[in-house]
Amino acid sequence: MNNNINHFEHHKHVEKTSIITDSKNQKLVLVGNPNVGKSVIFNFLSGIYVDVSNYPGTTIEVTKGRYLNYDVYDTPGIYGVSSFNDEEKVARDIILEADIIINIVDSVHLERDLFLTQQLIDMGKKLIVVLNFMDEAKKNNIKIDIDKLSELLGVPIIPAIAIKKEGLTELLHALTKATCGKQDPQLHAQLHHMLNLVGSQAEALLALEGDEYIIKKHGIKINNLRESIYIERRNRVNKILNQVIDEALLSKQISSLLGRWTINPITGIPILIIILYLAYIFIGKLVAQDLVSFTESYFGNQLWETWIRSTISQIIPEESFIGHILIGEFGILTMTITYLFFLLLPLVFTFYITLSFLEDTGYLPRLATLVDRIMNFLGLNGRAIIPLILGFGCVSAATITTRLLSNEKEKTIATAILQFAIPCSAQLAVIAALLMGAGFKALLIYVFVILIVLIAIGTILNKILKGDSEPLLINLPPLRFPQLNNVLQKTMIKTFAFMKEATPWFFFGAAIIGIMQVTGLLDIWQKLLSPLTQYWLKLPTQAATAFVMGLVRRDFGAAGLYELSMNPMQTVVALITITLFVPCITSILIMYKERGWKVASLIWIGTWISSFIIGGIVAQIII
Repeated sequence: MNNNINHFEHHKHVEKTSIITDSKNQKLVLVGNPNVGKSVIFNFLSGIYVDVSNYPGTTIEVTKGRYLNYDVYDTPGIYGVSSFNDEEKVARDIILEADIIINIVDSVHLERDLFLTQQLIDMGKKLIVVLNFMDEAKKNNIKIDIDKLSELLGVPIIPAIAIKKEGLTELLHALTKATCGKQDPQLHAQLHHMLNLVGSQAEALLALEGDEYIIKKHGIKINNLRESIYIERRNRVNKILNQVIDEALLSKQISSLLGRWTINPITGIPILIIILYLAYIFIGKLVAQDLVSFTESYFGNQLWETWIRSTISQIIPEESFIGHILIGEFGILTMTITYLFFLLLPLVFTFYITLSFLEDTGYLPRLATLVDRIMNFLGLNGRAIIPLILGFGCVSAATITTRLLSNEKEKTIATAILQFAIPCSAQLAVIAALLMGAGFKALLIYVFVILIVLIAIGTILNKILKGDSEPLLINLPPLRFPQLNNVLQKTMIKTFAFMKEATPWFFFGAAIIGIMQVTGLLDIWQKLLSPLTQYWLKLPTQAATAFVMGLVRRDFGAAGLYELSMNPMQTVVALITITLFVPCITSILIMYKERGWKVASLIWIGTWISSFIIGGIVAQIII
């Protein structure tokens, strides 16, 4: 085997794929819940990080690699093999073709993850279980009898800390020892009766569980036994856990109690309000007001802009065309750098550290459960709260995550809400900073109007579009205190990705504004929009500049309001208008890719019209 490992080290490579190939190699498939470390193990096996390609007929991306004589597939994160959403459909198709499955399990969340493990065993697939995050289990005083767990499941168990590559060499040695595992005898008998109707035990199980694709594929009529099978599977997992896990009783009781409180409306809503208030204090007050006012004025205006102007002006006069573009009022080396690094960067970083903290605690799935009934009113289910929350980080990325929703109606409603009414982290941060200066009354008016728009969009589209929202099916992980290293790593990665995407557009937008200013086009634009800005929106003429900036990036447009002299009510109107204004270029492109040109065009045109109509109505009432 050592020779094989050496071969792996010298001949590893990855190739893109969008289908299951007919190669003679065995198909080695990585399967697990979301965020269990599948990609880390895939990269270890394949030896290289790669771009992925879309699976046919979906927007779901699949990556294929190769290790020795195995084709290795990394599947989307799923909680069960079924057909409730695109991720599960793609994973289902790949799993059905698998020769060996590596099931990656979170050792801290065994009660959640082993449900999928037991389903894979019931499908009759050869299986190896990788028990990942063993270091976190140790920190949480969770002791797992691995030998007993292997005996009860009937498959090899490999304890691992994938991020440190601990246990992964043992995984390589275990590939030839994959077994089918111990199945429920009663269910196994039912499956064998089905084999004359379908092609495999795996498809027989899915048929019994009511998978419409498998039933339609084989043209069979069968009673849907999903509920009874799921209940019995859950009971089996609980019995196994009682025999193999020894967890600190106090921490388990506290986690269980808090977990129940977060999904009970009586206690869950106050908990949500407290979390939002703490986030507001952290992001809106401590960072958006105190920290950013210091970094922007001192590091940006006083230090950086003073130095760069004096340096560039020695080479290029500031009054010249190029001088205006580089170091003028909207200079790409002055205003743009200040906005990017001394205004947006601190705000974006603190937003993502807050979001990563909530992700790692396991709170977000519980929030989805808490708001499920409210989301049903908008034609969505509780799962939609996840892309909507992510939208407060980056609307473009959140639009992509609408893929996790079950049908086109839900995806369209969620996309429309994101594009109309959800400000991204950078825009939200600037909005928070401006609203703090405008006062509590301004904050209430802004939140009320945006919330009304959000509800109206969902309600109207729910009535217009055909179809119903799917019921919420989601596993609830136990609440846990997040690992600081993991939170910081996620925050750094997301912040870097955001800044990498935003920076070129900010420079581009600043250059456009600078050119328009020098050539006089900015004055013409302001005069053309003056009937709207001055008389309908009751804003300063210069507010039209922010709308030009908003065409490039929403947050750039919001930042353009920062230097205007406005009273509190004018600030509210300006912020409502810029929030509802057209999506940034990146969001538009992604929206066209995800929803198609017809739906995307209607949403884009709708944002133009609604932003000025609603902003004007509010202006006429409060100014």
